[in-house]
Amino acid sequence: MTSKTIVITGASDGIGAAAARRLSRGGDKVVVVGRSQDKTIAVAEELGADYFIADFADLSAVRALADKIRSEYPRIDVLANNAGGLVSKPQTTVDGLERTYQVNYLAPFLLTTQLLDVLVESRATVVNTTSSSHKLLRGVTVDALEDTARRRPAIAYALTKMAIVLFTRELHQRYAASGLAAATFHPGNVNSNIGKSSGSRFLVFMQKYTPTVLFTASADEGAGQLVWLASSTPGVDWTSGEYYSKHRIAKSHRAAYDPRLASELWDRTLARIT
Repeated sequence: MTSKTIVITGASDGIGAAAARRLSRGGDKVVVVGRSQDKTIAVAEELGADYFIADFADLSAVRALADKIRSEYPRIDVLANNAGGLVSKPQTTVDGLERTYQVNYLAPFLLTTQLLDVLVESRATVVNTTSSSHKLLRGVTVDALEDTARRRPAIAYALTKMAIVLFTRELHQRYAASGLAAATFHPGNVNSNIGKSSGSRFLVFMQKYTPTVLFTASADEGAGQLVWLASSTPGVDWTSGEYYSKHRIAKSHRAAYDPRLASELWDRTLARIT
């Protein structure tokens, strides 16, 4: 088997770091991307991997990251957009945008589109981490997906994860004929540090006192689908453009199957970053 070059964002901790470890042990060349310099370097040194530091709350940092990756890797076999988070109250980024929207959706969209020529040339796979929370939304429109500033944190988070599902389907629609494959997945209720990092006392309480049977036992288990999608063959082992849960195609929000919604979101997002 030929070693793959796999770029993983959000790889300094949680399921991103767990996936990086498993894929590296399997012989792939993993590129670790994280926001925390100390944590990112620690994971990279552990694996003997290359790394980049980038804060997705700054779009100029995302563009610089894309430039660095393009200059150092003429071939990318897998781009895993795994970075994301949840905040306890709305925050505004240096770009004047609501933080959850920018970090969870706009930055991954920007990174992917900035690398599209390399990804298409490499006939790459794009793996996007989402959440089943998107299925609980009502009245999904492009306006709602782009305006998370006045939403409760949990709703803002779910909207960004809905946007990721639509982005994945549209990425498949536009570039599958060129050899690009894309899939999104729900990792399960991973017992990670998302509660602490969000500043949400509710999430911290839930993770501390909810019976562990309701949570994935470890980040390593939560990383299982990312590892599977990154290391297997699209069109053979899984179907491009789909949403996965428990290694199977899962039912998404009904709005995810609206091609006009996905296309409009793509066009408006592209206009926002150009």
